[in-house]
Amino acid sequence: MPFVIDASAAGCWALKDEEDPAATAALLRLDRDEGLVPVIWWFELRNTLLVAERRGRISGADSGAFLFQLSQLPINVDRQPQESELLLLARRHRLTAYDAAYLELARRTALSLATLDAALARAARAEHVPLVGHGG
Repeated sequence: MPFVIDASAAGCWALKDEEDPAATAALLRLDRDEGLVPVIWWFELRNTLLVAERRGRISGADSGAFLFQLSQLPINVDRQPQESELLLLARRHRLTAYDAAYLELARRTALSLATLDAALARAARAEHVPLVGHGG
């Protein structure tokens, strides 16, 4: 069954000095299931890579190789968020609009969510959205 992936989980895949069981579970799950992401994911993930490059955690070449590998994975972009629901979730859980985009997508599609973001994970639990790597 498809699942929603946020940038924190996908960013972990690129950084050799980071490891998280939930991120690993999400990556392994892509062997059998499709991932779904909101449009903001594209920008957030690239920003994560740029910040990691500036901090010397990854090279530009490694970022490029990672993005190529990522393009080979079954990850689809959702371009149709429900704005009123996104804003409601952001307000209710004091999330950024960026984080609320992942939660809105997971709720709307009734899919589990892969995230390493603690506030987003709390909001997902409150909204009864299963978390990948946490029994979801």
